[in-house]
Amino acid sequence: MKTMMNLKTMMAGAMMLFGMTTFAQKITGSGDAAIDNYPQRFRLGVGIDGGIANSDYFNWSLGGDVRLQYDLTKKTSLTLTTGFTNLFGKDEIKDLGYIPAKLGFKAFVWGDQFYVVGEAGAGFAVTNGYDKTTFLWAPGIGYALDPIDISLRYEGANDFKADQVALRIAYAFKL
Repeated sequence: MKTMMNLKTMMAGAMMLFGMTTFAQKITGSGDAAIDNYPQRFRLGVGIDGGIANSDYFNWSLGGDVRLQYDLTKKTSLTLTTGFTNLFGKDEIKDLGYIPAKLGFKAFVWGDQFYVVGEAGAGFAVTNGYDKTTFLWAPGIGYALDPIDISLRYEGANDFKADQVALRIAYAFKL
């Protein structure tokens, strides 16, 4: 119940943030003013990530992901991320593999390369008899230089009791 309340709160905050986003336009031309809109487009990133778990049960993580990004403006984007993450257990604890499904918002804050990103969603356990779904939240920072994207994120996984700090290296391209 508490997880559902957190999810609703995060989604409401994301909706307000998206609602306040403005679209950049540049007016050019002589005489008749022409509007040059930023070309909104999709990007796809395929990445690998590894991290250190902040948990009594797991040591580290390794995974891969696919991120679909929709550019709203030159500085802001919506993201949809999924993939597979494996948390490696300590001592006699079994490894935990899960599939994340996260929605997010990405904003470039310094030039066209440095950005902050916030994602929230669910993690679906799929290995070793684990039968849970958890709320995921993941703030991060990154550096994007076509076609390479490098980011560092903190990912909280409430019901798995397995938060982590992970480094992601991805190859991204325009669709």
